[in-house]
Amino acid sequence: MSPSLNLPPLNDPRCALIVIDVQNDFIPGGQLAVRGGDEIVPLINRLATHFRNVVIAQDWHPTGHASFASSHPGHAPFDSVQLPYGAQTLWPDHCIQGSHGAQLHADLDLPHAQLIVRKGCNRDIDSYSAFVEADRRTPTGLTGYLKERGIDTVYLVGLALDYCVAWSALDARAAGFSTALIVDACRAIDLDGSLQRALGEMEAAGVKLMNSQALAN
Repeated sequence: MSPSLNLPPLNDPRCALIVIDVQNDFIPGGQLAVRGGDEIVPLINRLATHFRNVVIAQDWHPTGHASFASSHPGHAPFDSVQLPYGAQTLWPDHCIQGSHGAQLHADLDLPHAQLIVRKGCNRDIDSYSAFVEADRRTPTGLTGYLKERGIDTVYLVGLALDYCVAWSALDARAAGFSTALIVDACRAIDLDGSLQRALGEMEAAGVKLMNSQALAN
């Protein structure tokens, strides 16, 4: 894990827990299941009780989204294509707006969450990050929300560690937030070494990697 940083207590009003994409399609049995994705739900619920500020990010794609393999004849899930903003990994259709797969996991219990940020809503641009879409120019508005609330420290949990969680963590650091990733409250896809790449990139960017035991039981 990363070296210790001076982070404020979890219940400090300057801190927020950001819960990334704990949705049915990323849970075993879903269209883009992350192995063990359901295992983190009880831990996230426990961690959240220690935070005053909780934000949920939710993948929310229109039908025919550019990131879906079904939108590119002749291509299959996990192929890569070039879109106007660069390389795009293609995925099975998932988290379609209003569908069961897009709903938050039924056991996710975060009654005091103050904001749900929906991402991937633009049909032509993917959005792994809860902060900035994949064109790296279009903000979701989360940075402004957190800064207006006086929040300067974020802890991230959720799915998948090596994609949406990692991109969100890197963008949080780029926006100037002190950022910690709670590794055991995440699960990864690990496609072609993506997990180790993501962990290395986050550490290099100054994201603190930690386990929940270092926080609160």
